[in-house]
Amino acid sequence: MSAKIQVRPVNPQTCQTLIAAGADPLIARLCAARDVAGPDELLDKLSALLPYTLLKNCETAAVRLADAIEKQENILIVADYDADGATACAVGIKGLQAMGARVDFMVPNRFENGYGLTPEIAEAAAAAGAHLLLTVDNGIASMAGVARAAALGLDVIVTDHHLPAEETPDCIIVNPNQQGCGFPSKNLAGVGVIFYVLTALRAEMRRRGRFSDGLTEPNLADLLDLVALGTVADVVPLDHNNRILVSQGLKRMRAGKMRPGIRALFDAARRDWRKAQPFDMGFALGPRINAAGRLDDMSVGIACLLADNDAAAQTLAAQLNDLNIERREIEQSMLNDALTGFPETLPFGQTTLTIYRDDFHQGVVGIVAGRLKDRFHRPTIVFAPADNGEVRGSGRSIPKLHLRDALDLVAKRHPDLILKFGGHAMAAGLTIHGNDVARFQTAFEETVRGLLDEDDLTQTYLTDGSLPAGDITLERAQHLSAHVWGQGFAPPSFTDEFSVVRQQSMGAEGKHKKALLKKDGYEFEAMFWRCGENIPERIRTVYRPVANEWRDNIELQLYIDYWEAA
Repeated sequence: MSAKIQVRPVNPQTCQTLIAAGADPLIARLCAARDVAGPDELLDKLSALLPYTLLKNCETAAVRLADAIEKQENILIVADYDADGATACAVGIKGLQAMGARVDFMVPNRFENGYGLTPEIAEAAAAAGAHLLLTVDNGIASMAGVARAAALGLDVIVTDHHLPAEETPDCIIVNPNQQGCGFPSKNLAGVGVIFYVLTALRAEMRRRGRFSDGLTEPNLADLLDLVALGTVADVVPLDHNNRILVSQGLKRMRAGKMRPGIRALFDAARRDWRKAQPFDMGFALGPRINAAGRLDDMSVGIACLLADNDAAAQTLAAQLNDLNIERREIEQSMLNDALTGFPETLPFGQTTLTIYRDDFHQGVVGIVAGRLKDRFHRPTIVFAPADNGEVRGSGRSIPKLHLRDALDLVAKRHPDLILKFGGHAMAAGLTIHGNDVARFQTAFEETVRGLLDEDDLTQTYLTDGSLPAGDITLERAQHLSAHVWGQGFAPPSFTDEFSVVRQQSMGAEGKHKKALLKKDGYEFEAMFWRCGENIPERIRTVYRPVANEWRDNIELQLYIDYWEAA
């Protein structure tokens, strides 16, 4: 599929200001192209974090939690079954325990309980003797669950980051995206929200003099490895506030100051924690935790993160690794089945993909939707069977379509079609009746067709322009990798023309290519992933310089994201 290559515009004034403040010229150029406003946004000190006082109801939640600790009420955390929910649960447990709370957790099973705080979960919590329910990474849509909890005499604090509907639960809500919240960073992950609540709680406990009567004041920075992992794994935009959280967490990991479970996950993924990067969180650790929620029970993932010794952590990380291998096999099988229904290129004018098979696995539909979205550059929803004749779908979107808003539009135009839905701009979930898949497919296609044009459906690579051949070095690649890049703060990529000196097939069945490229007299080894065809003599590329490690050797490689004949 042909694509467009665009160069990010750079604000020259900002670039000069950053250089004058001491920034490396290339880093200044990259940051000035990513909406960094000034030198302060290059700082990653914890003191530069936005204050919790700006987060609506954060202090109210802290007061209620402090009261619960004083009365020794049983606090029950209700977590979500993804990596953000698991890390948020672990942060909540460890932080509250450090402040003297009686706290336990419950995580709904994806296949038995559905999502979030449901009336059934509220009843189970009451039966378990809970007094106060604290949701993490869920709850903003749990009207019925909060109402049932209240009827059973339980108080509820919702901590969440998902976009709220017009109606929200009747309880204390901490969510930067709720109406009336002036917190400047709307991009906090669920784990970031509970971290902020704990910061406010510690201040409240301080005010009450609780740390002067034998209780040691906790260092909440000890939780930042978990906060970094959940933030990156949930693919929230890395604005300045989130970059601070991630950067501080990575620094702790590289210094060996991390939970035994995180260290064990690095080992299971065969990644070096001394060189921890956001890539490790998003593509190695996060998927292993997510595998528990997708295929089994997220309690295994949370137990790994909470493990207090290396032996227990290694055992649990090995379980998660096995689940991740199984998840990959299911995903590949589903992807192959899904692709058999599509031609190499889609019919002209088709703007969406909707797929359902009765042998698809609920826990993996989101990943398959993401793979198909990447392949065809179309908003994609994949459904799998649920209970009671219903099917559950997970969707992934392209940059120009806000998926949750599109589903909201479908729901308004067809009020009896979608039973429930929620999510973000780039990812969303929904439930419909099994016999409504074809009807949904038509409604979704019609709605999205009115929101996108042909230009939006052409994949666009945003790059940072050309890099002089003399600057494409191993040292430069290592310097770039030391910075925090990710969703909303894209890793640097460049566009240049190269001559192809030689090429060879790599990997099983020759799915990849390794080539020697030449520019201005300099030669570079390059990797073309998922490239089976022959590469012409001269190409225009979108590439990333990478410090590739292989058998104790570190060498420069260019990873080619896109190429076309020059």
